[in-house]
Amino acid sequence: MSDTTTDTSTQTGDDQDLGAAGSQLSTAPVEDSPSPNLPSLGVIGWARWFWRQLTSMRVALLLLLLLSLAAIPGSLIPQTGINEAQVADFRERHDVLAPVYDKLGLFNVYSSVWFSAIYILLFVSLIGCIVPRTWQFVGQLRGRPPGAPRRLTRLPAHTTWRTSADPEEVREAALALLRKRRFRAHAVGDAVAAEKGYLRELGNLAFHLALIVMLIAFAWGQLFKSEGNKIVVEGDGFSNTLTQYDDFKSGNLFTNDDLEPFSFDVEEFTGTYERTGPNRGTPRTYETEVTYTEGADGEEKNAVIKVNKPLEIGDAKVYLVSHGYAPVVTVRDGKGEIVYQDAVPLLPLDNNVTSNGVVKVLDGYRNPQGKKEQLGFQAFFVPTFGGSASGTMLSQFPALDYPVLALNAYHGDLKADSGIPQSVYQMDKTKMREFKDADGELLKKLLTPGETMTLPGGAGSITFEKDIKEWAGFQVVQEPGGGWALGAALTAIGGLAASLFVQRRRVWVRAVRGDDGVTVVEMAGLGRSESAKVPEELGDLAGTLYERAPGVPDPEPDGTPEPDAAAPPQDPGTPRGSGTHDTTDTDSQAVPAEGAEQQ
Repeated sequence: MSDTTTDTSTQTGDDQDLGAAGSQLSTAPVEDSPSPNLPSLGVIGWARWFWRQLTSMRVALLLLLLLSLAAIPGSLIPQTGINEAQVADFRERHDVLAPVYDKLGLFNVYSSVWFSAIYILLFVSLIGCIVPRTWQFVGQLRGRPPGAPRRLTRLPAHTTWRTSADPEEVREAALALLRKRRFRAHAVGDAVAAEKGYLRELGNLAFHLALIVMLIAFAWGQLFKSEGNKIVVEGDGFSNTLTQYDDFKSGNLFTNDDLEPFSFDVEEFTGTYERTGPNRGTPRTYETEVTYTEGADGEEKNAVIKVNKPLEIGDAKVYLVSHGYAPVVTVRDGKGEIVYQDAVPLLPLDNNVTSNGVVKVLDGYRNPQGKKEQLGFQAFFVPTFGGSASGTMLSQFPALDYPVLALNAYHGDLKADSGIPQSVYQMDKTKMREFKDADGELLKKLLTPGETMTLPGGAGSITFEKDIKEWAGFQVVQEPGGGWALGAALTAIGGLAASLFVQRRRVWVRAVRGDDGVTVVEMAGLGRSESAKVPEELGDLAGTLYERAPGVPDPEPDGTPEPDAAAPPQDPGTPRGSGTHDTTDTDSQAVPAEGAEQQ
């Protein structure tokens, strides 16, 4: 006689019959059902209630959603910590919205009070939710699977058969089988109790612990991060000190002592470009050869920095982010003496590296009258000039095929000594006067390498040298906690996968001797949630155990066995009855539980 079924209709109503076997298969807290006529909570009661709500999983998920929504304005609205120029431009164009955004902290979302409040509440909620569940899970690991309930046939998936093997032999075979299938199993009285799937709860806890680590890593990175940009011309160098940067920003807890000590020299920038086809002008090679040292007395090392392949020195990463040209110019006074000679980095305006900038002569120049004066030249540079027919100073290609430098000349006071910081790429013309040509217009000229523009009235000259250097723009980033954040993200993904695809389940095998002296074997399984996996696995286990403890025929009402009782079952997967032992069924062959998932 065999009986295999998955009777789920009685599962809820019979939880009391399961006893410890029906205890929770997870560490999720159980909410107490409200009872009538509760007294007032009081201060302590309300505090306890608030703590329970804050540390519940649904509040943690709600806070996580709010944090994601709160980060949206930081992506859509210019941020002061990222681009001050865009914020200033937004203020000029939106006179009404800008004051509102200031009051709401939308120009600095990630440092605002409301964003920090959500962040801290989420952090507290996750810790308050995870810590007790972790201790509870540790207690479950240290304990043993609960003993078998009194009536295994009331469980969602069960099977039973009669065998001639002794009960002790069946239990020993079941214990060995379950342990071989990586169940935690032990004998309890007349049954074997086993449990499997702890990885589900471990993954769940790992996922939420990883979220906490990610929050800490991101907060740590924002507080101690630094980011600076520097343009370095070929042949020049850079030392990682605050005064060397063109622009620099850092977290609130960052100090100058946190800068990684290193320096490097730019040996050569190499850039090649597609010359034909739809991708004409697209870089093929974009790299910079550098020589760097770590610390004050470090050994010199060579490295090549490429796009998305930074140079890593300690906690710092040096990225190659931009490129441009630095024409070498020589400025002479009216006596022919050199007062300025250097490579002048110019900022690119388009993909073909049309560039502009200024040449500033601050010291050493005297006008024809012998008075100290300053010179300024507005410069436009194209690496590939389109010729006079093009009509504009727009480059036709990013490589140095036909370089041309256009200059406008001024003299006077550049206001460099006013104490107000100035950009090296812009010129304050409020106290500058134009040099005039023979027609009384602004003096300007197009120069090719080696050509000179002479200033009127014996004021001197400026020469566009044949040596045209290139510069590379670097971004130096120090963001501690990045490795922790990456590790936590990978752990969270693995934990989430385990919590979704692993099921916690329990299996019991009871073997007792019946009234007629024949051993009755009962097997049942219970999962955390309804799933076809539990009855399928139970059927596989029952089939294997059935081979070691084969079935015997059920007795006829008169006590004699059926003549064909020893024949193998024709349809072992079809359950019969509602889960009770049927002594009047003519097909009494014991069967395994392959069909236990069927209703």
